[in-house]
Amino acid sequence: MSNIATAHWPLAAVAALGVTMSFAEQPLGSSACRARSAGLVAPVVELYTSEGCNSCPPADRWLSRLVPQADVVALAFHVDYWDRLGWKDRFASPVYTQRQAQEQQRNGARFSYTPQVVVDGVDRKDWPALAPPALAKARPAAKVELALQRDGERFTAHVRPAAGAPPRLAAYWAVTEQGHSTAVKAGENEGATLKHDFVVREYQPLPAWVAKADAASTLHFTPAPSTPPGHARQVNFVVVDADTGRPLQALKLGC
Repeated sequence: MSNIATAHWPLAAVAALGVTMSFAEQPLGSSACRARSAGLVAPVVELYTSEGCNSCPPADRWLSRLVPQADVVALAFHVDYWDRLGWKDRFASPVYTQRQAQEQQRNGARFSYTPQVVVDGVDRKDWPALAPPALAKARPAAKVELALQRDGERFTAHVRPAAGAPPRLAAYWAVTEQGHSTAVKAGENEGATLKHDFVVREYQPLPAWVAKADAASTLHFTPAPSTPPGHARQVNFVVVDADTGRPLQALKLGC
């Protein structure tokens, strides 16, 4: 996987299946691991950040507090518009900058900024006071059933609309890595050693499709190899309302 991620349309099949998908979780490290969504919507937390932004480290540390939260999907998108100001963030990508700009009107932000925390598609300027355990409380009932499994190097998602699902769905894959550390040598954070979790290293949006009641759609994804290896990885899959962009359900696998 390159340091600068690029978004591209996947070699994915979106096919209707007339069967009910039911998976039991298996231990990490097994040859095939699987997970199935619960009846409530999983929290999705996005952080837009940069190593060149001196107000971002507190948000990076806040996001790391979510590591023990197994029911939360967390994504740290490193944007590249700080790179020209003295320090080039090795995790930054123009793709993530573009995603932030595209999501701006949907999440209610007046402009793109860092650090920005978006929870369930909503701009949350109050994130410093948002306790991580509170993210999993008072969750709405899910309108999408989701199952995720890994077989070899390929990941497969099965998406089934439930009662009240919107007419069109969309989704994206995001590969995240834990435990990164950077000694910053220039820019606003010069001299600091920054710690990062949930770093998005690969992001692949999927085109929208028509949701058919009682019919599942199957989508495949093969992530690029980790470069460099050695960091714990998670493959995240998020289903959204194609018209509003709001997350409907999410799952992650750390195998």
